[in-house]
Amino acid sequence: MRVDYLGLEAFVAVADLGSFSRAAQKLNLTQTALSHRLRKIEEDLGTRLLLRSPREVTLTQAGQELLPKVRAQLDLLAGLYGAMRDSGRAGRARVDLACLPTIAGQYLPAVLRQFADRHPAVRVAVQDLPAARVLDLVLQGTVEFGVTIGGASPWDLDVDPLFTEPYVLLVPRGHRLADRPGVTSTDLLGETPVRIRTQTTNRALVEGALGEALARELDWRFEVQNAAVAMAMVAEGVALTVLPRMAMFQWPDRITGLPFTDVDLSRKIVTIQRRGVPLSPPAEALRTLIRARLADP
Repeated sequence: MRVDYLGLEAFVAVADLGSFSRAAQKLNLTQTALSHRLRKIEEDLGTRLLLRSPREVTLTQAGQELLPKVRAQLDLLAGLYGAMRDSGRAGRARVDLACLPTIAGQYLPAVLRQFADRHPAVRVAVQDLPAARVLDLVLQGTVEFGVTIGGASPWDLDVDPLFTEPYVLLVPRGHRLADRPGVTSTDLLGETPVRIRTQTTNRALVEGALGEALARELDWRFEVQNAAVAMAMVAEGVALTVLPRMAMFQWPDRITGLPFTDVDLSRKIVTIQRRGVPLSPPAEALRTLIRARLADP
């Protein structure tokens, strides 16, 4: 037997509110549509449930007997539906973020472990990419937020500063500069630095800080696609490179990082998201954990 749930819902709404107009408003219906639903259910049941006068709406005897039973069953169905919906949403929940590779490699694993313990049903997709691609993915809405290098940002982004990280000159252990407490930009003259093609934001920061004239004098003999290859070349004594200090974690026993003493060479790490687009609760929870971890890296 087919049960007219919409008609039963209309009956309970009118009985609870004592008004066709208020019931129609609650159910987002016109009064004509509401009256049609009630008429259908009364015809199906073969009895009147409501008596309507210009001043009030009253229940018939049949309506009084039916109301508490229907209300209980509708409440039960609503609870079951809500529980199933919440379970389904939790099962499908996913956070997409983009992050600089150095941040992703150094800090995200511990943060993600903490997040997974608190949100076991939520999947996380991390795209570790250069700063320009992080910006693109956030603007496109492909990811909910990004962790990247701060700088001039489009007006439709919200930017939240995290920390400032210095760049260092990476040299192999045993290099002539390795035992110094720091270096100057001119110490790069006569050396063979390796340029990282894909990290255009880093390149602009480094070459801008070193100065256009010095950057032209350097012997950029090698160019690679990613920082991992550049650091491997440093570890083998093939070349030197300039990268953020945290990049050293990949080669702690074979590479030394030397700060610059004559130039201010650093980057600001920030989170970015589209302005006016709130993060989902899981994404907000993950960003909060990232912010807490990077507040004192």
